[in-house]
Amino acid sequence: MKLETEIVHGKNALSFEEKTGAVCVPIYQSATFKHIGLNQSTGFDYSRLSNPTRTVLEESLAQIMSAHDALCYSSGMAAVAQVAELFKQGDKIITSEDMYGGIIRLLRNITAKNGVEIVSIDTADLKAVEKLIDKNTKALLIETPTNPMMRVTDIAAAATLAHKHGALLIVDNTFLSPYFQRPLELGADIEIHSGTKYLAGHNDTLAGVVAVNSQDLSDKLRFIYKTVGACLSPFDSFLTLRGLKTLHIRMDRINENAGKITEFLRGQKKVTKVYYPGLKDHDGYAVSKKQASGFGGMISFEVDSEDTVKHVLETVKVISFAESLGGVESLITYPAVQTHADVPKDERDARGINTCLLRLSVGIENVKDLIDDLTNALA
Repeated sequence: MKLETEIVHGKNALSFEEKTGAVCVPIYQSATFKHIGLNQSTGFDYSRLSNPTRTVLEESLAQIMSAHDALCYSSGMAAVAQVAELFKQGDKIITSEDMYGGIIRLLRNITAKNGVEIVSIDTADLKAVEKLIDKNTKALLIETPTNPMMRVTDIAAAATLAHKHGALLIVDNTFLSPYFQRPLELGADIEIHSGTKYLAGHNDTLAGVVAVNSQDLSDKLRFIYKTVGACLSPFDSFLTLRGLKTLHIRMDRINENAGKITEFLRGQKKVTKVYYPGLKDHDGYAVSKKQASGFGGMISFEVDSEDTVKHVLETVKVISFAESLGGVESLITYPAVQTHADVPKDERDARGINTCLLRLSVGIENVKDLIDDLTNALA
């Protein structure tokens, strides 16, 4: 079965007999389930452990991602936090230095507090990464493309490097979704998504996803899952399932729109630099072509002044000035004061996240309307 068909149909049949013939999975809004007898279960006991609506979503995602198992959480950050709980005092995690500010905040303030060493580097340079690996290194955590500077890491090469040293490769694949990029098939052990973004796709729910390639990782994460309880609710599972069915259609349109908008931005006098992996002169273009089937809908670009930033953010009308990404509506974000506000200024500046940088999440609108909106904002 082709991927597009799997995305539409998923695992619509529940693991127990479904007698209604419902095409859409219902919302099982129940906290608990009756036991059919002593030491007997329907397979569902308590919704913190499992819920029928969430189970169908998890089985669908595992199928789409070529995963052994997939787990759904109450947000993308909850998903990352649970993966971080795999590690103990004395362990070391090497991460991409340019990644979502919320993950940086979590690792430095919560995970590090638990005695886990966090070291950040440009993971596009795997020779430099290898120099940081020691006997305590238990994982490489990469985001590719990175948020917001669009740095690209070779996933297959990173997997080979991690496994050579007995470490896990964890990939945040939020920006490209499993439709355009498939980290587990490239050798990653764990794939993470903010399901809020492209998977759900409509800016109407929070969700997080972790997909794994082994029973061992599944067992460990499901123990954490039931213990901590940061699971996705039945209603949000339903919304994510509903959004997931159009993932491929949305991503194709978003990718097409982003390519045209990127070329438009490069021709604007007030735009000084554009960051997008689909540009042939982008440092990661060749790797992107090799490991992904699309370049996605995330574009970062610098303008000539903070005054221009202010004008753009206050002038756009079709595009919304809002934090987040990956929905059907186009959104523009100011990383220095929104997504990366908790990263120290000197680090932001060193990575290019300056006060003239904007990040655009391209939606599915008519591309002419988006370009007209940007033309007016950049006038």
